[in-house]
Amino acid sequence: MSRYARLAYTPGVRAVQYEMGSGHAAGRRLAVPAEKPDPLTGNEAAFITGLDGFLIATAGETGWPYVQFRGGPPGFVHVLDATTIGFADVGGNRQYITTGNLRGSAKAALFFIDHARRTRLKLYGHASAVPVDDAPEELVRRLVSTRTEGRVERLVTVEVEGWDWNCPRHITPRFSEPELAEALSPVRSRIADLEEENAALRAELALLRGE
Repeated sequence: MSRYARLAYTPGVRAVQYEMGSGHAAGRRLAVPAEKPDPLTGNEAAFITGLDGFLIATAGETGWPYVQFRGGPPGFVHVLDATTIGFADVGGNRQYITTGNLRGSAKAALFFIDHARRTRLKLYGHASAVPVDDAPEELVRRLVSTRTEGRVERLVTVEVEGWDWNCPRHITPRFSEPELAEALSPVRSRIADLEEENAALRAELALLRGE
């Protein structure tokens, strides 16, 4: 995460940090040499591959940023190695803003958020989008093994520069359908047992009454 701080803490950011009283605390992260990318550990890899979506931010030639959501089944974002992630990009609304922006600048910021567990991982990297027909067969095989539904148009890979875990404050807990199904499974099972028991007791009571 030291590399992330060196990329994020620009002179303007540092000025605000000092104005707001966090300059010295934030500066401790800059004291550690970080000229090489921050490698992903097993913890980050498991978090990324366990999610069903993320946000990616790029910027166009005019300097305006653009944020796009990418979703799919858990595991559609693949961790290829300690500093590379990738996914198979499928056709969408045909605006191609993210893809076009990456042709001008490879710099991208990604946010991975687990709302249910109020956990957030932010990541800086250099992204590239290659038409699927021009990509190496091995990369195609790996990235399409788990992917978003639809026709794959390109493969996107991100060379990670730095990452940082964000605080959980203000993350509203939200649960996906599979997460709710798993959490409610014992309750539904208990309700089914009680309904069965209730039906048996009603039948027994009916016999006692001679009904």
